[in-house]
Amino acid sequence: MKTDDFDFTLPEKLIAQTPLDKRDASRLLVLDKKTGKIEHKHFKDIINYLNKDDVLVLNDTKVMPARLYGVKETTEAVVEILMLKEVSKNTWECLTKPAKRIKQGTVITFGNNLLKAKCVEIKDEGIRVFELIYQGILNEILDELGQMPLPPYIHEKLEDQSRYQTVYAKEIGSAAAPTAGLHFTNELLDKIKEKGIKIVFITLHVGLGTFRPVNVSDVTKHKMHSEFYKMDQKTADILNRAKKNHHQIISVGTTTTRTLETVMHNYNTFKECSGWTDIFIYPGFKFKAIDKLITNFHLPKSTLVMLVSALAGKENIMNAYKEALKEEYRFFSFGDSMLIK
Repeated sequence: MKTDDFDFTLPEKLIAQTPLDKRDASRLLVLDKKTGKIEHKHFKDIINYLNKDDVLVLNDTKVMPARLYGVKETTEAVVEILMLKEVSKNTWECLTKPAKRIKQGTVITFGNNLLKAKCVEIKDEGIRVFELIYQGILNEILDELGQMPLPPYIHEKLEDQSRYQTVYAKEIGSAAAPTAGLHFTNELLDKIKEKGIKIVFITLHVGLGTFRPVNVSDVTKHKMHSEFYKMDQKTADILNRAKKNHHQIISVGTTTTRTLETVMHNYNTFKECSGWTDIFIYPGFKFKAIDKLITNFHLPKSTLVMLVSALAGKENIMNAYKEALKEEYRFFSFGDSMLIK
């Protein structure tokens, strides 16, 4: 299976640079994975595709203001770091620019010495491990010094930083938003609950995999970076009951999907658990957890296009993307949405 099989040409004008005024006003392409039939709706219509006793699963991770600009202590050269994951207390893996100038022992200072980062390990692909040195509460320091880590294809300034968070974001720790959830409003979630649909939460902290393209020609040779996930007992019980009673499980986003499938493949049931997952879902994968998926439109040749192709079939997905391009849907993080049913 070749990476090029998942390629398509995307005009730059279709890459959404800013969010719509109303979250649920985005368009919704509905794809029937069995027949390939396509419908064109708006996101607020999603409620019509959910039934009483279905379970809607959301990722409640919260994006950290994890992009920091500092200076090397010795030369005052400017260095950018993007905090990706905490590997131990106050020790973080960071995507670093320019990485080649950061050696073991290098110290970077931020905000008049409010925060320091000492390089303690060199890794590949621009990754450095830093020990963070500070007084006080790290999240408060990041709120003061950090910037929201918008994806590199977004060039416009985001006026309202909260628009790169879901309305239900709670568990801080992500380097990127679980963007399929950006379309939900509190009002829409209330209507979904009123219809008798259960809403549950998992957590997966989005990390480096979001920023990394597939650089191998053979899909099966790609290695995913690991990300932290957790599921509590309440969520597990509701999901297991849905499975037992043949109710549908609707996953919101690829991050949620990877968490649910990780748990189900590890334990053959849903259970309270946490850990690190590097699950890679591409065509041929046998889904055990989810029935439907709400997702955005993804980058060509990305692991995310491969995931949705595994669920709906590559031919159906490529046809749906062709239709979305023709109808000028908005792509990527602030773009429009797709329901695979």
